[in-house]
Amino acid sequence: MKRTETRQVKVGNLEIGHNNHVIIQSMCNIETKKADEVVKQILNLEKMGCELIRVSCMDMEDAKAIKDIKKQIHIPLVADIHFDYRLALACIDAGADKIRLNPGNIGARENVEKVVKACKEKHIPIRIGINGGSLEKDIHEKYGRPTAQGMIESAKRHVQILEDLDFYDTVLSFKSSDPLLCIEAYRFAAQTFDYPLHLGVTEAGTTMTSAIKSSLALGTLLNEGIGNTIRISVNGAPEKEIPIVKELLKDCKLIQNVPNLIACPTCGRTQWDMEPAVNEIESYLQTVNKDVTVAIMGCAVNGPGEAKHADIAIAGGKKEGLLIKKGEIIEKIPQDKIVARLKEEIDKF
Repeated sequence: MKRTETRQVKVGNLEIGHNNHVIIQSMCNIETKKADEVVKQILNLEKMGCELIRVSCMDMEDAKAIKDIKKQIHIPLVADIHFDYRLALACIDAGADKIRLNPGNIGARENVEKVVKACKEKHIPIRIGINGGSLEKDIHEKYGRPTAQGMIESAKRHVQILEDLDFYDTVLSFKSSDPLLCIEAYRFAAQTFDYPLHLGVTEAGTTMTSAIKSSLALGTLLNEGIGNTIRISVNGAPEKEIPIVKELLKDCKLIQNVPNLIACPTCGRTQWDMEPAVNEIESYLQTVNKDVTVAIMGCAVNGPGEAKHADIAIAGGKKEGLLIKKGEIIEKIPQDKIVARLKEEIDKF
């Protein structure tokens, strides 16, 4: 799918925007100063498919830890800064590949100029993050509630500060916990700015609510060609985020080498213990980087038909299942051997 063309911004070895692929992003939930733990989490996220990682920077100890973290990871790192421009300078000096801040929130213009100068010298981009729930007081009073118009007005203020300083390596985001407001704001942004857009629904809640809200908002935008990087925000461990975003990008035909799992909802016709098998294979497929379609079906009514269109499939029977590959029945497998055989066939595919 052709993306909405934007400026191209380089973050480490990644090229964001223009017509490049959508970059998968996440954020650590560990204090950055705990460098060893942060590195362990980032390396795990890398294996799952994360391409860009953000860490919080609350104090100088966090900022200084970035240097050690950068030596041990393989993907670009974004430093999240609020209010204190000195933290931004320290993160830049420590090797951050990108800074997330709102230039209007770090004090006097001279402070902004110092950050922009440092970013220019090291070719580090800045992400301006607009949140519908924390707009400037005058904008909130003007519109009375979070609106797309207010979010765009806020972004224009911050963008203007950077453009006045001849800085254009900028990425924008327009997040809200309301998925419909996200859609409206990002559509408006795509018409207003030529900067790359980072997609996200903020404060989206649990795995279930986040998956639903994010699929509604971000799936809609992605299918319209809007968005250049993406994060699915889930309460808890960031490892929960990556499978959701990969599934979303796969279903929008924007990513390859992601397995496709088909599984029926089960009904009274199902005569084998199917749910545990589906759950185990789903977890297993999160570690697989292949364009393979796996179908796990409960009975002989719909099972064989669906299975014929999958690369590898099980059509369940009474405490057993038929193993089907590329539409051809290979063997009959007892229920307790199904998961192991499926994993074998996935590995061989």
